[in-house]
Amino acid sequence: MTVKLILLVVFFAVMVAVGIYSRRHVTSVDGFVLGSRSVGPWLTAFAYGTSYFSAVVFVGYAGQFGWKYGIASTWIGIGNAVIGSLLAWVVLGRRTKVMTQHLGSRTMPDFFGERYGSKALKIVASVIVFVFLIPYTASVYNGLSRLFEMAFNIPYAWCVIVMAVFTALYVILGGYMATAINDFIQGIIMLAGIVAVIAAVLSGQGGFMHAISEMAQIPSDVSITRGQPGAFTSFFGPDPLNLLGVVLLTSLGTWGLPQMIGKFYAIKDEKSINTGTVISTLFAIVVSGGCYFLGGFARLFDNPAIYDETGTAVVYDSIIPYMLSSLPDILIGIVVVLVLSASMSTLSSLVLTSSSTMTLDLLKDHVMKNMSEKKQIITMQALIVFFIVVSVLIALNPPTFIAQLMGISWGALAGAFLAPFLYGLYWKGVTKAGVWAGFIAGVGLTVSNMFLGFIESSINAGAAAMVLGLIVVPAVSLVTPKLKKEKVEEIFTCYDEKVTTSMKRSLKD
Repeated sequence: MTVKLILLVVFFAVMVAVGIYSRRHVTSVDGFVLGSRSVGPWLTAFAYGTSYFSAVVFVGYAGQFGWKYGIASTWIGIGNAVIGSLLAWVVLGRRTKVMTQHLGSRTMPDFFGERYGSKALKIVASVIVFVFLIPYTASVYNGLSRLFEMAFNIPYAWCVIVMAVFTALYVILGGYMATAINDFIQGIIMLAGIVAVIAAVLSGQGGFMHAISEMAQIPSDVSITRGQPGAFTSFFGPDPLNLLGVVLLTSLGTWGLPQMIGKFYAIKDEKSINTGTVISTLFAIVVSGGCYFLGGFARLFDNPAIYDETGTAVVYDSIIPYMLSSLPDILIGIVVVLVLSASMSTLSSLVLTSSSTMTLDLLKDHVMKNMSEKKQIITMQALIVFFIVVSVLIALNPPTFIAQLMGISWGALAGAFLAPFLYGLYWKGVTKAGVWAGFIAGVGLTVSNMFLGFIESSINAGAAAMVLGLIVVPAVSLVTPKLKKEKVEEIFTCYDEKVTTSMKRSLKD
């Protein structure tokens, strides 16, 4: 217990110290929200990766999908690395940086307002962000707190409150730069921690080959595997179609999440884009691939402790904590700091995104006229506190499993924003009506499914919302009035500006 407590105290002390150090950047709105758009490749790549993966992945998703799909759940981590990191940086990184800087936009709703010339789109987008980031934040608290209960026997409520206080403290003190530096530190902890944990868990099962052999002997659950022998060690697992839905939501979904896309707004230069692409992809392979690979062995830890009071339904959020409960104290301490790192980095990104969106896109010029830079920063800091309090209240009485909470949040946000944002960067033909149709399709499908349940899994509903948006936006845009040609042409001139580069970057014509 002493070792675990020392690790925690050191961790929290470093986080607060970074917040104090980063206060010098909080002199302007751009400094608070985007780190003055001068963040280098390592900080940006680690900020992207640590915002991507949190306790939701390590505790909620790895446990639930490892139990359902066995070793094949590793495909989710591979999808996260290739689609959610590599392709996201290649397809979105450079264009996002160039166009948002040209438009002077600081948030995703701000981008919609400037790109499509509509204040109404900007306001509605900011409301969607604020509303649907809350369940995601609650799911992060939930996952982390279950691990704390296992390691320290601390009541769930106290875990949530302590974590919320420290997150608010360093984000309010240092803004984006504090989160970026802390994300880098937290990312290193995550990389080292996940490798150590996988090695320890597999060692406890007699090594990798013995664990695989044991997994292959597990009797098939007909309701899941349809009688397929050795299903939990097969290439695509017992349910490839639903596995694909999880891969799509957790990988392609990042393309439409404001807290992820915001990292590209703040990046410094071309070198940062190229280096960041490689770093974030490798980070995702180790962290996300490692989490799902570990979760793939969940059925080796079948035990009454992971079932509900009736002994019939598996409590998925309890699987990973139970897997880790038998580790030595020092490793449990490392795991707690690992998941704490992942979760606080995600939380800081979420609260900063939400507060900046509400201040810059909803309150400024609409509710509170002519806000000075100082007032905007103070308002964002106050909203960070408000957002954290609301999400804590939800986390103290969570309505469903971690994975479902996150599925609702990602489904609505990515379903509404992915298509209008992606097409807006590449295609001049997107119309206001097309964007409205995308918003309605994404949020409408997710919310209606919450109440009607026509798609059994909220994960699959989220994936369906994204695919629907990608179809609806261009379809509606083709048959509705176009934006003013001169305005659109002026926006896209940002891509035509000439730059000088070295031969190692580009060959002569």
